[in-house]
Amino acid sequence: MQHTLTPRKLLNSKWTAVHPQSKEKHFMVTSVEFDEEGRVIECTIEAVMTKREIEINWRDLKNPKVWKMGWK
Repeated sequence: MQHTLTPRKLLNSKWTAVHPQSKEKHFMVTSVEFDEEGRVIECTIEAVMTKREIEINWRDLKNPKVWKMGWK
């Protein structure tokens, strides 16, 4: 099933890394900032296990070779 990812649904969404590194498999989007036109200008995900935060391009989450929606 294909999921539609929209910027307004990013915050608090859950993700699973296809190729986990350093035991960081599950992530949650903890911060999303928008510009005046409603475009995402910053997106931060946090590793659930280590609490490490990473700024990413939100469109990278659409790549099924890197991310799966939800915690698997």
